[in-house]
Amino acid sequence: GECPDPPVTEFADVTADMYPPETRLYYECEPGYDRAAGAYPGIQCKIEQQGAVWIYQPFKCSGEKNLSTVAPTMESELTQKPELEPLSTAPQKQEDLSEYKQKGFCGPPKTIPHAFIKGPQKHYVGQVLHFKCQTGYDKRPPTFGSRTCKEVDGKTFWTPLDMRCTNDS
Repeated sequence: GECPDPPVTEFADVTADMYPPETRLYYECEPGYDRAAGAYPGIQCKIEQQGAVWIYQPFKCSGEKNLSTVAPTMESELTQKPELEPLSTAPQKQEDLSEYKQKGFCGPPKTIPHAFIKGPQKHYVGQVLHFKCQTGYDKRPPTFGSRTCKEVDGKTFWTPLDMRCTNDS
């Protein structure tokens, strides 16, 4: 079944362990960085002969970070190892972990320096979303958590999230 939109969690990045086929996600550049000219931010989970894979096109965020436009505590930190994109206009595919392919789902998309993922419009029962406070917005623990979409007695809902991201002192 399909789940309602998860409640908004300000100043947090959201990821999931797996995404169903046809899911579309979009990269957005961090404040102070711009999308490279002609770079398409969208990716899509597709079922291919080798299983579920993300279809990528080259995407890059570039430019000098203008610290006068963002809070001094906002520093770029990559939580995962970035992967370099070859310069090509052809769609690119990233192999997902075999456990996801066997289940017919795409795993987490690759990270791109100075970019974050904007989540899907639809979520499904059993899907787990992981939340992590953005850099500079983690003054009060816990700074990460997760929500799971569940169905009980025909009603779908998201489990509570015990975290709040703030840059207040």
